[in-house]
Amino acid sequence: MAAMAPAHRHVPSPWRWLRRAVLLVLGIPILLITLLAGAIWMTLPGEEEALRLAGLSAPVEIGFDAHGIPRIRAQSERDAAMAMGVLHARDRLFQMEMTRRGGAGRLSEIAGPSTLRMDRFVRTLGLRQRAEADLAALPANAQDLLEAYAAGVNAWIRTRGRFAAPEFLALGVPEPWHPSDSLLWGKVMGLWLSGNWRVETERARLAAILPAERLWQLWPSDDSHGRADLAALPEPQRLAGLLAATPRWGEDAPLPNSASNAWAVAPSRSTTGGALLAADPHLALQAPTLWYLARIELPGGRFLAGATAPGVPMIVIGRNERLAWGFTTTHSDTQDLFIERLAGPDAYETPEGPRPFTVREERIAVRGRADVVLRVRETRHGPVISDLDDTPPGDRVMAVAMANLAPGDSQAAGLLALNRAGSIAEARAAAALIASPAQNLMVADAAGGIAMFLTGRTPLRAAGDGSVPVPGWDGVHDWIGWVPFDAMPHVVAPTSDVVANANNRVQPAQGGAFLGRDWFGDWRFRRIGELLRQRQRHAPGDFAAMQADATSLMAREMLPLLLAAPRPNGPAGAARDLLIGWDGAMRPELPQPLIFNAWTRELGRMALAQGGVPGEAWTAEPEFLRTLLSPEGAGWCGTGGCEALSARALEAAVAGLTPRFGEDSAAWRWGEAHRIRLEHPLLRFVPLLGEWLRIEAPTPGDGQTINRGGMGRDFSHIHGPGLRIVMDLAAPDGVAAAIATGQSGNPFSRHWRDMMPGWAAGRLTPLPAQAPAMARLRLEP
Repeated sequence: MAAMAPAHRHVPSPWRWLRRAVLLVLGIPILLITLLAGAIWMTLPGEEEALRLAGLSAPVEIGFDAHGIPRIRAQSERDAAMAMGVLHARDRLFQMEMTRRGGAGRLSEIAGPSTLRMDRFVRTLGLRQRAEADLAALPANAQDLLEAYAAGVNAWIRTRGRFAAPEFLALGVPEPWHPSDSLLWGKVMGLWLSGNWRVETERARLAAILPAERLWQLWPSDDSHGRADLAALPEPQRLAGLLAATPRWGEDAPLPNSASNAWAVAPSRSTTGGALLAADPHLALQAPTLWYLARIELPGGRFLAGATAPGVPMIVIGRNERLAWGFTTTHSDTQDLFIERLAGPDAYETPEGPRPFTVREERIAVRGRADVVLRVRETRHGPVISDLDDTPPGDRVMAVAMANLAPGDSQAAGLLALNRAGSIAEARAAAALIASPAQNLMVADAAGGIAMFLTGRTPLRAAGDGSVPVPGWDGVHDWIGWVPFDAMPHVVAPTSDVVANANNRVQPAQGGAFLGRDWFGDWRFRRIGELLRQRQRHAPGDFAAMQADATSLMAREMLPLLLAAPRPNGPAGAARDLLIGWDGAMRPELPQPLIFNAWTRELGRMALAQGGVPGEAWTAEPEFLRTLLSPEGAGWCGTGGCEALSARALEAAVAGLTPRFGEDSAAWRWGEAHRIRLEHPLLRFVPLLGEWLRIEAPTPGDGQTINRGGMGRDFSHIHGPGLRIVMDLAAPDGVAAAIATGQSGNPFSRHWRDMMPGWAAGRLTPLPAQAPAMARLRLEP
């Protein structure tokens, strides 16, 4: 038998292993990307959804229009509050989480050391503890509504878990929402809508540098009485240390530097036969914007429509079937710094003798670092804010008194009463309940009434005007109560049938309640008046056009100074020629707004330097720049006067713009510099993805136009009307609004940015009761 041939042994080709390795190397990332994409997709709400919600009295139907704006049909106000909790969690839960963490001083848990300055400041003020105390003091109906809202938020969290928003895929399941968390929103607003304590500190610091007459020109006076003495102030280096240790708008987030417009006309000035009201609050622009639009339909023809704030169940700016309302910031002085003299290591002096500090310990978790332990001391005036400075305090400390830190803040009860109000008289009663912040409440009712009521507690001082830090040990400057609500300068049924405010002074020049020394310029207010006088009667569309107006009366006032000097040679002369005949319109396609705003910056910087103010100590404000037009301002301009300084400022401005925008100033465009650029707070750091998610557009306006365009250092648009709304009391469907981003806070949603084009163009979206539903959500008991 023949021998069998040996079996052939197959040896795998090395290329085969290489192919497998390549497929593995490519396949794993593809698999991971697919899994991530699937997880992100699961964070997006569906088009047809249902959710069971314990505590509902009846089913709630919610339809979403083409922009994702919900129409809620509920059988009770409480059911509507629960539904609003679900909706805010559905579309803005990560934004709510950031607001809650910001108000509780817990941002550093996820953001690391970059937010530690903010957390230390907020923990020192104790906003969380005060919100919890305020909740317990609220009337039962307000507490019940906040609890219903929290139940709605938590139902969504339980249903979705870490898929509630894409950010929670990394952060984990969010903590349950508590009713007191909703009050933190108001606490934060009350804190940042009055930043007077910083102005007091900066003013005291400069008092050691400038003579008194020059110091006060930095903050032009409205001839208010009762200025405090500048004696016995802390050393400038101590004040500088305190300022460096506390948050500053533009450097820390999310600080909402504030302004606003609102105006109303009676039916005699309206084409529709009903009163009209327009409002556009100005805050730091962010993605998503602060505002979330909604309409709620209730039995018996009742409804609410307008802008909500995620975290808060009520309509903040909007209308019901009988009343419309909006807010502007009064900028009353509701914060004071008190210098406390120590009486040993654990006590301070008072008129009655030494008193021990109230002390508590705060532990701040910081991602990637050890916890920070903060020892907080409080005096009878308020928290010891100077403890934030690490330098030794010596024999004195500084405590801050803030109206919004006082016990018994009934803001939530006042806002609920406003949502229910049906007349000017009921709106007045609601305004009296809003203890914080200090705001001008603009209202119009279906009977044709219009009014403006001042809200918020404003302190009565035993002496002084609150313009600088004062001694706290002798009681001379103590707060002795609040300005009575009826003593505030309210306006009801004006004979002109028009009422307006743009953060201009509301305090009477003579007599009346003292609200503060420092006030913003009135350029926006006067421009609103100009436009209202152009027509005897206005339509809602006219108000929307006014909100988009970008003409600066400040530019018109300042231009004569710029043009007064002889024409310079070279590029500065060519730029100057472009400003001849310019009407102050801050339009994106023009070069003049860029030249003008660069010139005012250089003019202010040079004037301060000429006057002996260090560049880092203070930035020239518009109110100070206006002083340079007067004989009193000549001392800031040096040899040759203000015309010569203006010429040098123009040359410096043009020289600074040329490297960025080119040699030909006629080809410069305001819109190239003045762009709104809104980015996701976390994903903006991811290459390519951050750019893809960015919301960006050229915009008109500047800091002094009705269409406000507050600027960063590069002239970018960082502050302005994140919401615009116009309401017509002649019809239930008479409400239209726009927000600067979209309804969704999910950056992968089609509603992340879809309202930006209309907002940038000045168009408003109607919020009628009936609208085609692109998606639906049903809530079942």
